[in-house]
Amino acid sequence: MALKGTKEEELAISCFLLAGRLLVQAGAETYRAEDTMMRMAQSQNYMEAQSFVTPTGIIFSAGNEKPTRIAQIPSRTTDLEKIANVNSISRSLTAHDITVIEAYEKLQIVEKTNFFFPVWVQILASAIASACFLILFQGVWTDMPAAFVAGGVGFIVFIAIHSLTRVKFFGEFTGALFVGIIAFLAVEWGFGTQLDKIIIGSVMPLVPGLPIANAVRDLMAGHFVSGVAKGVEAFLTASAIGAGVALVLAF
Repeated sequence: MALKGTKEEELAISCFLLAGRLLVQAGAETYRAEDTMMRMAQSQNYMEAQSFVTPTGIIFSAGNEKPTRIAQIPSRTTDLEKIANVNSISRSLTAHDITVIEAYEKLQIVEKTNFFFPVWVQILASAIASACFLILFQGVWTDMPAAFVAGGVGFIVFIAIHSLTRVKFFGEFTGALFVGIIAFLAVEWGFGTQLDKIIIGSVMPLVPGLPIANAVRDLMAGHFVSGVAKGVEAFLTASAIGAGVALVLAF
């Protein structure tokens, strides 16, 4: 049964908007965010609800005579666990296992919870992944320590620069720059042999794999604005990584 009263409607709309915003901020596809918001709204008898989602903002209307709300999305990252939690809450709401008030409270808890692993675990994972990517790209086993160090240091620099400047592309450029420097020094000092394989493996943790996949999926789903925007963002990220490596190789 639909909620009655202005305050109840405002709370319901806030709940739907929060779910969509959390999904987009966590790296979900645009059509997933829109579908989740619409299913939640229709489960509460807002049959005329409409939503328009972009990577930087959401516009949601509960109906022709209902208020329209806008939510800004200043930053985006990749957090699959948060996406799974929001999807679980939305399914519980659409199945009428919980009320809108309970769903909103659960979403607020998800918003405040940090699901990321500790920074040292992220750095270690990046270093290990770099060494593994080296072998995947047919590098030699003796270059694995160099890739391990370059990938780990590059990710540390990326995190440090990003936290200081809040400019994602500059952080990726600087991280790739340090990867190139360490790989070059490793080869020069005899700790590595294949410079190209070490660099390629070490920059892989910085490569925007998920944004590229989401851009293609949004384009295939007909969300051309979001697809193009995410594609451009991924292209700029790849360009920043390439520029950082090219700067080292140019000297």
